[in-house]
Amino acid sequence: MTEITRVPLQPIKKGSLTKLWLGVVVAVLLGAGLAWAAVPKGLDVETVTAGTGDSPKLGDVVFVQYVGKLTDGTEFDRSQPLPVPPGLFPEGNPLLLEEGAIIDGFIEGLTQMQKGGSYVLTIPAEQAYGAEPPPGSPIPPNADLVFEVDVVDFMSRDDFQARAAALQQMMGPQGEGDAGAPPAE
Repeated sequence: MTEITRVPLQPIKKGSLTKLWLGVVVAVLLGAGLAWAAVPKGLDVETVTAGTGDSPKLGDVVFVQYVGKLTDGTEFDRSQPLPVPPGLFPEGNPLLLEEGAIIDGFIEGLTQMQKGGSYVLTIPAEQAYGAEPPPGSPIPPNADLVFEVDVVDFMSRDDFQARAAALQQMMGPQGEGDAGAPPAE
């Protein structure tokens, strides 16, 4: 048999193999970093003070006290006390856990909280308002939102509606006076 070509192998220079392995490690780390940066950010619920008992579920009405902020600390919303007689409803703002009633990230976050707990809820833009925040809102497009949330209590929608009907009955006679009727003698 005859040999057609023969290529002589040159010896590897000292340190070349180390440089090759360092290059491979840098390439792997760079690829992992790019992959991590491309993963969409998810909802984050940080427990400040743990609550007790069950967590609210879809269809429940959750009473919360909250402060909404942008990631730079700019406050854009704050809960307000309900103008109702004390004792009929728990303190805080009632939020119905139902699609379309509040932003998706708030629904998902509240279902991970418990009564009496305090939490910091970080909602990525995709689960908040995305590219279209409410008109006139101080929230810029594609903004992540941060809420400090205290869960006061929660109840079923039926219980909430029954209490609201009772409140309406209590308020009804006061607002229905006979305007223009002569005073009773």
